[in-house]
Amino acid sequence: MFRRLLLVPVMLGLFAVPAQAHGPEVRFLGQHVLPKGLVVDGTTVGGISGLDYDPRSRKWILISDDRVAPRFYEGRLDRSKVEFTAARSLTGPNGPYAPGTVDPEDVRVDSWTGDLLWSQEGDRTPTTLIDPSVQFSRKDGSFKQALPTPESLKMKPESGPRQNQAFEGLTFALGGTLVVTALEGPLVTEPPATVEKGAVSRVFVQTRTGRPVATYRYQQEPLFAADASTGVTAILERSPGVYLVLERSFSPTLGNKVRLFEYRPLQNKKRFLADIGTFTKPDNLEGMAWGPDGTLWLVSDDNFSASQVTQFIALALR
Repeated sequence: MFRRLLLVPVMLGLFAVPAQAHGPEVRFLGQHVLPKGLVVDGTTVGGISGLDYDPRSRKWILISDDRVAPRFYEGRLDRSKVEFTAARSLTGPNGPYAPGTVDPEDVRVDSWTGDLLWSQEGDRTPTTLIDPSVQFSRKDGSFKQALPTPESLKMKPESGPRQNQAFEGLTFALGGTLVVTALEGPLVTEPPATVEKGAVSRVFVQTRTGRPVATYRYQQEPLFAADASTGVTAILERSPGVYLVLERSFSPTLGNKVRLFEYRPLQNKKRFLADIGTFTKPDNLEGMAWGPDGTLWLVSDDNFSASQVTQFIALALR
């Protein structure tokens, strides 16, 4: 049954931030925090780990990382409101995914076809190895095509990505000719982050048909606290050869610390733009996308937890 829900937004408005707290390129425009327990088409809204705007339908696509029922939502989002209008299941080449076999993380709308491109992290447990992957789905959620995962980034007993630190961020580049995927953390053969030195993750570039182009080593920031974890949660093309990267850290004692960077892989350069915590208290921010008016939107994954929220943050970049 189709149900439309208009969600009452919470807007904190525009306020000044000390100059030393963030770069002059970034301004905070406001935020929405969703009420808990929202239901759309029989599904509970949560786990929103990626989003993108579809100019054809003038709707937003928001992917949920529910491993039991992988799906995405359609909706509307601007600075006055956020609205969810439909939920659609993601299916594999042989029909519905078995529970626990995919872990959706990011989503992009293909400007060439209107199809969806989405990433999933796979799995690594003592008894299970599932490769991360990137695939195209049609607008109804049905499977269309998977891109090949390079051998070095497949889940193997002694190599490959760490558990829950694989294909996290995703963006098209160069007019849709390239697909750029960011791993959340280091490989199992590499050292983890410490308070002295950040971990090294990967940014993998391939053509839209799957031909490998390049793999870059991305240097993450050191841990901001001894009990923290950290990782890359989103990547987004800003201009040719220039990307925005979101690094999210979490400490059980201090909470979340989320920073926005500009990244130029060809020059191996990274530039700090903003600490989101100087604008508002960030939750588990994982998604990042451009709005139709040039607003940069961030969204948090509440992990379907009562102690976390689904938070939309609007930023202006100069």
